[in-house]
Amino acid sequence: MKTGDKGVKRILKAFVYSAEGFWESVKSEEAFRQELALCAVLLIIALLLPISIIEKLFLISSLFLVLLMELINTAIEAVVDRISDEIHPLSKKAKDIGSLLVLLSFIYLGLVWSVIIFGLF
Repeated sequence: MKTGDKGVKRILKAFVYSAEGFWESVKSEEAFRQELALCAVLLIIALLLPISIIEKLFLISSLFLVLLMELINTAIEAVVDRISDEIHPLSKKAKDIGSLLVLLSFIYLGLVWSVIIFGLF
């Protein structure tokens, strides 16, 4: 649905739509709220650690990756549910792959934090 807005007006509307998407996710998605709380705590820890700015960047970017993957997963689920409530192998495949995105982002977060904080690997 295109509005025909251009320039700064389009950009401002895009920010409004993004804010609406954020608040809708907070309001309706338990997993997103939990991950947001976890990321808030870990963000504070990352900022307080006596490590290089590059290491902080890796820690923080791994947090954003989890949130991004959760939002993509939520969007996939919403589109699949919008199309049909019936159980279909392709719907399951799409939802399972969305869930895998979140899992892989958590694995990446764990690896990054383990390497930087604990010197593992």
